[in-house]
Amino acid sequence: MTLSSKARITAIGTYVPERILTNEDLEKLVETSDAWIVQRTGIKERHISAEDEFTSDLCIRAAENLRDTFKVSLDDVDLIIVSTTTPDYSFPTVSCRIQKHFGMEHAGAVDLNATCAGFTYGLHMANGMISSGLHKKVLVFGGETMSKITDYTDRSTCILFGDGAGAVLVEYDPDQPSFESVLMGTQGSGGIHVYRSGLSTQMDGNALAGDGRIVQNGPEVFKWAVRTVSSGIERLLGQAGLTLDDIDWFAPHSANLRMIESICEKSGIPLGKTLQSVQDMGNTSSASIPLALQSGIRANQLSPGDRVLLYGFGSGLTHCGMIIRWGLIN
Repeated sequence: MTLSSKARITAIGTYVPERILTNEDLEKLVETSDAWIVQRTGIKERHISAEDEFTSDLCIRAAENLRDTFKVSLDDVDLIIVSTTTPDYSFPTVSCRIQKHFGMEHAGAVDLNATCAGFTYGLHMANGMISSGLHKKVLVFGGETMSKITDYTDRSTCILFGDGAGAVLVEYDPDQPSFESVLMGTQGSGGIHVYRSGLSTQMDGNALAGDGRIVQNGPEVFKWAVRTVSSGIERLLGQAGLTLDDIDWFAPHSANLRMIESICEKSGIPLGKTLQSVQDMGNTSSASIPLALQSGIRANQLSPGDRVLLYGFGSGLTHCGMIIRWGLIN
């Protein structure tokens, strides 16, 4: 749908843990090699949280980076939205831990779990809350400590995941809104293809494995993502009355570089117009898009006024694409 938005993204901050896990390090854990990993995923290294470092810690550091870089106050934030599938606790939420740290007395706090599509879901919620007049200043996070739920004896998944967090500030601005169009969808029947077991140990009559770790049917997820995202891009552009020539940058969920290449090939988006974080940070689930945006800023690629097509997709199976105008206050 096209949006009547009154919200603008005004600041961004990110954080990744200090420890780096290289492909050479993984060679010591499982039967794999740097060449094998790069050929199949494009990943060279990923950042791994310390034993006593959790998703709320990463999100707090990302918010501090945002605050200090853009010299903005967080005291008047009135809603905190955190997308994560790896919260510190079942409850209290990561958003409540962030509120405690910064002391934002009048902020509501909510976590959402749309896995790797979570950041775009969070942005969609923030835009809706502000454009409806219910809120004025929303902090949106994508934060994950995927290493804590990764099985490092499973070479098909342990090569993929890393940890990190990103935060953006979304504020009321009816004159220069960021949000132009959004497309959402779900294929719940595919949930068995990528999951983490919890209170229930079966799904639709199928026994679940993994013992609380990530389990993924890579080929099925790959096919679904390429098919769904490429067709979603076409629909998103059509409803916005735009063409690929109108898009300055494409920022998909950085799941796997080979997947991104396939999506670009099928959709017609040049790989050179794609922002990604997977090569140096691995698959950071809902944190991957803000990390990619930050990388684009640091490389002097992403500029105020650029039109960006974001696309999150992941377990569920669920997806959310949106077209935004990148307009930061410097």
